[in-house]
Amino acid sequence: MTVATSRPVLTETQSLTLPGRYNWEEFQAIQTALGQTVSLRITYLDGVIELMTLGEYHESIKTIIGFLVELHLFNQGIEFYPVGSATRASREKSVSFEPDESYYLGEQKEQPDLAIEVNVTSGSPQKLEKYQRLGIQEVWMWQAEKFSIYVLEENTYQAFPKSKLLPDLDFELLAKCVLMPSRLEAIQTFTAQYPQK
Repeated sequence: MTVATSRPVLTETQSLTLPGRYNWEEFQAIQTALGQTVSLRITYLDGVIELMTLGEYHESIKTIIGFLVELHLFNQGIEFYPVGSATRASREKSVSFEPDESYYLGEQKEQPDLAIEVNVTSGSPQKLEKYQRLGIQEVWMWQAEKFSIYVLEENTYQAFPKSKLLPDLDFELLAKCVLMPSRLEAIQTFTAQYPQK
């Protein structure tokens, strides 16, 4: 008996923008009709509806990012409340979306302090508009095998070389660990930055 050593085939992430524009009630009707479809994400912004399927590669990347970020928060003694991809929505602001990962830091507030978005096939800073509407303090985007950090200042996102919320987080190390084929090796490498207590 031989053991397969090659990397498994991972399903792709695909997106589709529905033609036309929809009001909030129409959006909610489509959302209800689709129900809890597994691995399907729905985004609404100013009448435009985007549907996205989430492939295994996307889910693998977002899961290891979340795990390592939570490990950092734990090791730094920072209180946090992970709320994952819980829907953020506001009819008044004409927006509804699900971050890949999101966190309240310190205490729970109206909106999470930090959101993380994983863009496997496409993505751009324009996607920040949905986060800006709800005043989420920081958004980290993973795309092209690296992080881009955006900080909300005076109601506009500015690109920063590091996080203002978590200034001690080494993003080069985080990206290196995210890309490691072995999750065990990634965790060991990441935790090696913390001295034994």
